[in-house]
Amino acid sequence: MADPAECTIKVMCRFRPLNSSEVVRGDRYIPKFQGEEDVIIGGKPYMFDRVFQSNTTQEQVYNACAQKIVKDVLEGYNGTIFAYGQTSSGKTHTMEGNLHDTDAMGIIPRIVQDIFNYIYSMDENLEFHIKVSYFEIYLDKIRDLLDVSKTNLSVHEDKNRVPYVKGCTERFVCSPDEVMDTIDEGKSNRHVAVTNMNEHSSRSHSIFLINVKQENTQTEQKLSGKLYLVDLAGSEKVSKTGAEGSVLDEAKNINKSLSSLGNVISALAEGTAYIPYRDSKMTRILQDSLGGNCRTTIIICCSPSSYNECETKSTLMFGQRAKTIKNTVTVNVELTAEQWKQKYEREKVKNTTLRNTVTWLENELNRWRNGESVPVEEQFDKEKANAEVQALDNVINEKQASTPNVPGVRLTDVEKDKCEAEVAKLYKQLDDKDEEINQQSQLAEKLKQQMLDQDELLASSRRDHENLQAELNRLQAENEASKDEVKEVLQALEELAVNYDQKSQEVEDKTKEFEAISEELSQKSSILSSLDSELQKLKEMSNHQKKRVTEMMSSLLKDLAEIGIAVGSNDIKQHEGSGLIDEEFTVARLYISKMKSEVKTMAKRCKQLEGTQSESNQKMDENEKELAACQLRISQHEAKIKSLTEYLQNVEQKKRQLEENVDSLNEELVKLSAQEKVHAMEKESEIQTANEVKEAVEKQIHSHRDAHQKQISSLRDELDNKEKLITELQDLNQKIVLEQERLRVEHEKLKSTDQEKSRKLHELTVMQDRREQARQDLKGLEETVAKELQTLHNLRKLFVQDLATRVKKSAEMDSDDTGGSAAQKQKISFLENNLEQLTKVHKQLVRDNADLRCELPKLEKRLRATAERVKALESALKEAKENAARDRKRYQQEVDRIKEAVRAKNMARRGHSAQIAKPIRPGQQPVASPTHPNINRSGGGFYQNSQTVSIRGGGSSSSIAGGDIKHDKN
Repeated sequence: MADPAECTIKVMCRFRPLNSSEVVRGDRYIPKFQGEEDVIIGGKPYMFDRVFQSNTTQEQVYNACAQKIVKDVLEGYNGTIFAYGQTSSGKTHTMEGNLHDTDAMGIIPRIVQDIFNYIYSMDENLEFHIKVSYFEIYLDKIRDLLDVSKTNLSVHEDKNRVPYVKGCTERFVCSPDEVMDTIDEGKSNRHVAVTNMNEHSSRSHSIFLINVKQENTQTEQKLSGKLYLVDLAGSEKVSKTGAEGSVLDEAKNINKSLSSLGNVISALAEGTAYIPYRDSKMTRILQDSLGGNCRTTIIICCSPSSYNECETKSTLMFGQRAKTIKNTVTVNVELTAEQWKQKYEREKVKNTTLRNTVTWLENELNRWRNGESVPVEEQFDKEKANAEVQALDNVINEKQASTPNVPGVRLTDVEKDKCEAEVAKLYKQLDDKDEEINQQSQLAEKLKQQMLDQDELLASSRRDHENLQAELNRLQAENEASKDEVKEVLQALEELAVNYDQKSQEVEDKTKEFEAISEELSQKSSILSSLDSELQKLKEMSNHQKKRVTEMMSSLLKDLAEIGIAVGSNDIKQHEGSGLIDEEFTVARLYISKMKSEVKTMAKRCKQLEGTQSESNQKMDENEKELAACQLRISQHEAKIKSLTEYLQNVEQKKRQLEENVDSLNEELVKLSAQEKVHAMEKESEIQTANEVKEAVEKQIHSHRDAHQKQISSLRDELDNKEKLITELQDLNQKIVLEQERLRVEHEKLKSTDQEKSRKLHELTVMQDRREQARQDLKGLEETVAKELQTLHNLRKLFVQDLATRVKKSAEMDSDDTGGSAAQKQKISFLENNLEQLTKVHKQLVRDNADLRCELPKLEKRLRATAERVKALESALKEAKENAARDRKRYQQEVDRIKEAVRAKNMARRGHSAQIAKPIRPGQQPVASPTHPNINRSGGGFYQNSQTVSIRGGGSSSSIAGGDIKHDKN
């Protein structure tokens, strides 16, 4: 491999013209150009390797950016060209363009044509193998565009720690037409979408990889080069593109990967120790292109519109940072056997010189340590030592060259034959020794290579061990964190249990209060029934009083008639009936006052019953709310416990896997260390035997195994503790479920009591209806009494008028009768006062009855609303449970469907058939073309028909038959 050389990344800047929407919007053209390397945006200059104005053609861009990389790739270097910029800035137009238009085609089709043109003009002794791959990074997953069944490929590293995409389809090609057909096929599978800024917006990063291997058939020298052609998706601002749904998710992933690329560029520009290549798959694939073994060209595409000024400045700043990055490029060459032998001889001479130098210096050092003084002429002289070694080598070479020509004495024929036979035998032995030396040198090279591989394996195993140890430490930390979380959960459960006990105690208190209220309600109902009986008695008494009043009125009329007769006949007996009438009226007044007091007490009792009923309804509502809150908390804690148990199970599974991996790695490490010791003992020629080494290795293995067994036992103890803790949590969860069941039963009981109360309330409403009927009867009675009182009043008026006329007539007859008429007036005024008092009492009774009739419908409405609310809550709870069951069933069906689809996809994947490499020789035109009538394409490979096709050109002939390729020189 050639000596490495540093080179910076080339950055080219290209501005597209204003598009139609920007022209319609009236955007300004903001870039100002100064020469071919400077551009000014917003008064700030930006300098690049080349700046292309809006009128630059595709051919000019290709000649300046990509033409030189073709030659570098064919000389054994790696190359990368990728376009960067915001969406709708012209990246895909720059990289691809119109693939089948000679003027509008982009960099990729032009570079493909140039590669084959270079090959056709090179030396005929060179043989080329070209294979291409085409894949995209969509939603941070690598997707093969030549085989759409490969949707999530992984990135690995080869033995030289160069990243590559594992499992990606590689197609061997031998003509530009085949490459273009491959590009067309991959482009048809690429993800694109329509946004507000671009009708054909790329939704993924596409990477087209061309791998060129060449071999010189004369010198057997092999070179290889890779060319990455990358079309990045543009950064997007959602407010401008109007992305929604899946397009918005794609924009998020695109911006995330471009942000990772910016972080890598910034880290390389600043020279930090850690470069975040692994933050995204795109930067992982381009790791060798950014700061590695590759000649890289970045084309930053910008919009000239003032509407996108902010994004354009950000893109230019990205290009300036990338311009400071330096790559270390080397030629990818495979040495031949002769070159390896020459290198070995040089290293051997160098080793001999170094050994002599070390021996001289050790002797001189020992003399100095022993207290001797070494003269200057005996001290080590590097130039003299090199000269002596060179002279010694020359002498050895001269001796070896002069050995066959040593002169000797004259011999007889027999002795001569014997000497010749001896010389032939010695030559044969010398040849055998040379062959043995060659074999030993080859074996030494193999052992050296094995040692290097073992060193690499050991280093990788150490790194893996360190990574696993770090992972184990992280898992232990997570385990500790999970322990803390479990403690917190236990504390929360304890608090929940305490709260649950408090709530249950409160529920018991509420039930007791509810029972007391129900008892009080029953008492009130009994009192109400007693009041009904009293009302019935009052009705009977009113009937009795009515009869008595009628009797009294009839007697009064009779007395008045007798008084009139007596007045008319001057025979009035005033003192006989006055006492009886006064007694009757006083008794009537007493009954009426008693009825008024009883009615007032009944109204007060009704108001008290209504107040107690409303309070009981409020308490029932509060109890229902608290019960619903408790049920919600219990369900939340159950879900949290379930998630924690699943998390603990996952952690335990990961821990077991890591333990197994650590055990296997430790065993491999012990075996490797044992092999290293054996090789070291063989090199240093120590006296220990292989059995002792084996015993030491077995002891070390046993010690490691014991340590691992102890660690495994401790981890198993921890697992047992975790399982105990899980069982305790399950028991606690079971207790909570039982308690929830008990609450549900109590809720059912409360519902039954509520139904009983509603039944009693219905009975009360029936009783109230009866009472209303009684009130209506009483009202009718009152109306009859009022009518009779009115008739009495009319009679009284007539009587007064008649009495006044008679008094006038009698006043003239006898003046001594004035005292009797005054007494009669007093009696009449007394009767009038009593009648007024009766009318007032009647009106008060009517008002009280009306108030009671207004309050009863309100109470009935409240009870009905409470019952309807309870029924609505029960129906809502039932519906929620049914919805949860349906959602759970639907989720399980979806999971099963996804598993079946993945299983079917894995079963459908088949390994592609092996492809036949088709070598390309300079000086001839391509033989196998997709447009050739005798060549068919199938899947990832190409095959020919049975007949032979022969094409001559450039002084050589090539024949193809049945997929085999033969080259014959003229």
